[in-house]
Amino acid sequence: MSTSVLPMAADSLDAFGNDVWWVIGLKTLLIFVVLVLLTLFNIWWERRVVARMQHRIGPNVNGPFGLLQSLADGVKLALKEDVTPKAADRLVFILAPIMAVVPAFVAFAVIPFGPTVNFFGQETPLQLTDMPVAVLFVLAIASIGIYGIVLGGWSSGSTYSLLGGLRSSAQMISYEVAMGLALVAVFLYAGSMSTSEIVAAQDDLWFGLILAPSFVIYCIAMVGETNRAPFDLPEAEGELVGGFHTEYSSLKFALFFLAEYINMATVSALATTLFLGGWHAPFWIDHVWAGANEGYWPLLWFFGKVMFFVFIFIWLRGTLPRLRYDQFMAFGWKRLIPVALLWIVAVSTIRAISLEGGVDRRWILIGIGILAVVFLVLFFVGEGDQGEADAEAEAAPTGYPVPPMPAGGAVRGAAQPLAFRTSSSTVTGGEG
Repeated sequence: MSTSVLPMAADSLDAFGNDVWWVIGLKTLLIFVVLVLLTLFNIWWERRVVARMQHRIGPNVNGPFGLLQSLADGVKLALKEDVTPKAADRLVFILAPIMAVVPAFVAFAVIPFGPTVNFFGQETPLQLTDMPVAVLFVLAIASIGIYGIVLGGWSSGSTYSLLGGLRSSAQMISYEVAMGLALVAVFLYAGSMSTSEIVAAQDDLWFGLILAPSFVIYCIAMVGETNRAPFDLPEAEGELVGGFHTEYSSLKFALFFLAEYINMATVSALATTLFLGGWHAPFWIDHVWAGANEGYWPLLWFFGKVMFFVFIFIWLRGTLPRLRYDQFMAFGWKRLIPVALLWIVAVSTIRAISLEGGVDRRWILIGIGILAVVFLVLFFVGEGDQGEADAEAEAAPTGYPVPPMPAGGAVRGAAQPLAFRTSSSTVTGGEG
């Protein structure tokens, strides 16, 4: 055990609630500024990475390497005309983007960025606050953001927006169930729902390694939760024009855009906290460098892990096509949730045996590895009934349902093949 464990012990729940007012205010301001700057960077980074995947250049004019392109786009959005449709519910139409973006900022209040540090002469944790149910707080706040999207689609007075809002509500609620179930195993192993205590419990081994199925389920659910490709069904431009934000413009649209990217950072930070050791140094660097987890160095490890997850979001968007909506919902309810429930039962059993001291830890880790392989195989193996249903759907005739044609001949008024005369013969359209 390295000496870097000492600052972790200070990051218990007793370390919170003792800051002076100006430290709390400065922490809040820094979280807001960091999230806004991170959003501007992530937009630029996404455009550059996707451009690289598609053999394009991407933004490279405004600022060094095009870094100011996102800022220029934000200013452009602010200067655009703000249009409110006549059929819209004006009050709800204005409040919806605010309801979407505020919870995205609030969720970062319980994310630990690092250990206790000297902050302008004050000893304080690099975390705004913590509570015994901090992870449940993040899930509850994220659920409030759903209302912003649903009400934005409903209040627009547009059919496309309404369908996008309904899709979003069904999608986000469905995948929040799978996300919550994926976190139960973490609670069982950490013995706490406090984010700082969960990070401290991963000093020796990250939960992403010993709870691999939970990690995989969470990663899939967080993509569905944030409405990102290939799960961006609420804003599918091929079907719904723009989805729930079709009628929005100017700063209101910018708030929806900001909420999406901050939600990406939120679920990435939560994945880092719960599965990748939080602000702990990666690859156990602290065993060879005693100061790796002290001072402000953990900020580097934390944001490095967060950017890894953001890159996964970008990678998925640049490589995978959009799913069909019924396939997407069936995947969540018929695959993710049952597998998560079975995994919880297995982890609970193994954890109970471990606490009773009946089995050596080495054999427990081997058993977890075998179960992880089994659950991953079950996760990716298709269901027989679903395969038969897909085969029947492929065998069925395509097109719109039409009544059967009468056996006696053509129907009056039915379209007839076109015929035109040439110099030598008559050619009928549709004959090859």
